[in-house]
Amino acid sequence: MNSKEIRKAFVDFFAGKGHQIVASAPMVVKNDPTLMFTNAGMNQFKDIFLGNQPAKYVRVADTQKCLRVSGKHNDLEEVGHDTYHHTMFEMLGNWSFGDYFKEDAINWAWELLHDVLKIPADRMYASVFEGSADDKLERDDEAFELWRKFLPAHQIINGSKKDNFWEMGDTGPCGPCSEIHVDLRDDAERAKIPGQNLVNKDNPLVIEIWNLVFIQFNRKADGKLEELPDKHVDTGMGFERLCMVLQGKKSNYDTDVFQNTIAKIAELSNKKYGDDQKADVAMRVIADHLRAISFSIADGQLPSNNKAGYVIRRILRRAVRYGYTFLDFREPFICKLVEVLKENMGDAFPELVSQQGLIENVIREEEESFLRTLETGIRLLDDLVAKAKAAGKTEISGDNAFTLYDTFGFPFDLTSLILREKGLTVDEAGFNAEMEKQKERSRNAAAQETDDWVELMKIEQVEFVGYDHLEAEVHISRYRKVTQKNKEFYHLVFDKTPFYGESGGQVGDSGYIIADGHRTRILDTQKENNLTIHIANKLPENPSATFMAVVDAGTRTLTMNNHSATHLLDQALREVLGTHVEQKGSLVNSEYLRFDFAHFQKVTKEELEKIQTRVNELVRKNLALEENRAVAFDEAKKLGAIALFGEKYGDFVRVIKFGESVELCGGTHVPSTGQIGSFIITSESAISAGVRRIEAITADRAEEFVKKHMDELAEVKAVLNNTQNLKKSVEDLVAQNSRLQKQIEEFERKAASGIKDELKKKIQSVNGVNVIAEVIQLDSAQAVKDLAFQLKGEIDNLFLVLGSAIGGKPSISVMIADNLVAEKGLNAGAVVREAAKEMQGGGGGQAFYATAGGKDLSGLSAAVEKAKSFVK
Repeated sequence: MNSKEIRKAFVDFFAGKGHQIVASAPMVVKNDPTLMFTNAGMNQFKDIFLGNQPAKYVRVADTQKCLRVSGKHNDLEEVGHDTYHHTMFEMLGNWSFGDYFKEDAINWAWELLHDVLKIPADRMYASVFEGSADDKLERDDEAFELWRKFLPAHQIINGSKKDNFWEMGDTGPCGPCSEIHVDLRDDAERAKIPGQNLVNKDNPLVIEIWNLVFIQFNRKADGKLEELPDKHVDTGMGFERLCMVLQGKKSNYDTDVFQNTIAKIAELSNKKYGDDQKADVAMRVIADHLRAISFSIADGQLPSNNKAGYVIRRILRRAVRYGYTFLDFREPFICKLVEVLKENMGDAFPELVSQQGLIENVIREEEESFLRTLETGIRLLDDLVAKAKAAGKTEISGDNAFTLYDTFGFPFDLTSLILREKGLTVDEAGFNAEMEKQKERSRNAAAQETDDWVELMKIEQVEFVGYDHLEAEVHISRYRKVTQKNKEFYHLVFDKTPFYGESGGQVGDSGYIIADGHRTRILDTQKENNLTIHIANKLPENPSATFMAVVDAGTRTLTMNNHSATHLLDQALREVLGTHVEQKGSLVNSEYLRFDFAHFQKVTKEELEKIQTRVNELVRKNLALEENRAVAFDEAKKLGAIALFGEKYGDFVRVIKFGESVELCGGTHVPSTGQIGSFIITSESAISAGVRRIEAITADRAEEFVKKHMDELAEVKAVLNNTQNLKKSVEDLVAQNSRLQKQIEEFERKAASGIKDELKKKIQSVNGVNVIAEVIQLDSAQAVKDLAFQLKGEIDNLFLVLGSAIGGKPSISVMIADNLVAEKGLNAGAVVREAAKEMQGGGGGQAFYATAGGKDLSGLSAAVEKAKSFVK
């Protein structure tokens, strides 16, 4: 079976067992502060396990895009080096929410693997939880007896708490699990060592392919376990590993999931896969990382310098580095592999097809940028190597390696590799110490302690009433205390709420709740999984009271103006630039709106004017809001509603329509577009390859913007004493200023010429060096620099120090002859940095010329003398 047939076999099997087949959730996680990426198939069902949301279907199956590169699920370093670890992978899974439990889960797993997919029984092993004295849990004898129907006792293995007790995190749903392992070794190897001796022993050919988790407990903050009222099943099977088993391979990378991509890499690099171990590892790493990068971009996460974006950039740079070092790629190459990936996986994941152009452009730009960084890093390393050898050292310090990594994105292993080639080493312990300091800073910045929820009343789902009401009578259903940076906050969940929780680009509402005359401020409203969390700076005196919840109406109104304006902007962009435009992100608050969209060139001034004009036309038409809160998803698509890639939509969606603008959106909107008032674009820029950003303001902010500029214009007219042709007056003033500037420069040149002659008369010979160290009267940094270069060209063995007051601030310039730099090790940058301390300043530059400025003019002469002392 090929990979497409294997995927279909799994889906068809569980559909036949009454499971609802659902789409994969986006790989990039939103509205969950504990996760950046989906790292397991169960993530999209987390709310059901936590009791925050009722199950829509009691039986579900799917294939889920997952990414594991950080935290406890970190497979990054193994990727490409072994046969079965990956960053991005597919997790095949089936779930039961309070329906079937261990017996059906085990029976069906056996039926699929053995009866349908024909994996031999003597190659399969099952593990069961051996129990835990700490948690007062007995061995899972029930699972053992269920497996005994299919496997002999020696093929059923006791597993430790580490391997066979699954937990969502430090707290929350958990339970024993039963893993299924397959022995892929040759018969001769199997005869030597029984497979049961190698289960969970990191043998690359005795591997876990499926984990059946039986969720029956809840872990409290104090570590104790309590029984859940409903028991669930959560299973996950590695798709790539299953393909390896069924296709008779001994490496995931030898299956058709990866081989087409590896063949393309081999073709581009003119190397044959299988000829060289290091090149083979590089090809596997690149083939793996291509998938993680491409799916992340398709789901809306572009490479960047923080959070999820940095993870993607790191993966991409890791792939570039492997290609650069081991496959001799000096030009972008990963972008050329996207077409192969699309052909291989586009049927199952159509976002690869629709987003192909964007994925290729983003990757190409990132590759070009990092390839330049690699070259810069190598030059910097060459400089460090030269200095180390000159000083008789054989090791580069850890902090230098960390600077290369942290400032230039230069991987440590590449630093180490290049140094080894030059006969040097790097202080790895020092590098790791710097890394740990950075991680500790990050941990301290993000440190947060969260108490258990205190439940006051049981609710199935929070009802949002904020589309129709800004006030509502509410009850607190649960609360918890959160401590962050030594400050205490409280998270409150109501039975219903008028507060909009941040999502879809729109910020959360603020306001207050009040009961018995006691008011509690709501600072922000966030979505956490499927809960609406109201963040307060204190706990109400009586949490069980009946409260009136009141949203800040003014802020909400301004936010609605901006949100509705983004819909009009989206329509105008498509009309002016073309239907290829796709939204890639947004931010909507009371101050301004930000809209990111796919477009492959800068938006021209003329196009921006057309876009702004078109939006204002739609505003003036006063288009009424047409809202439908429960449209079947397929029906909404037929209506032409625009859906965003990377968003997970339910069976029923909310459709927002203003005239011809039709979008799926959960945000709050104006009743008609006239309320927006006016729309002004304040900036247009690029945020990555193929993605542009427009920022704009509306309503009060737009009015303030116009008034400010009108006031400034009036002030300029008053200054110029002109009420008629302002443009001509400004042009005349600029021309006059240019003429005067040229005259000043001419005066400075004449002054510098006279100063040069005087300085030549003051040359001192110190140890064979011609020294000039004087304070001069030149009020132009450029004039001082020109004078220094003239003197260098006319005087051999020159060591020149010039002090001057520029704009009332002290300045020092040092020029050193090239031969003195090379032979005596003098460095102008080092000289000015030390001398500038005399005038409370700093600076730097090149070895032969450097400058520094300061704050204390009275220290200028001392700075000149300090610089002069370096010759001695």
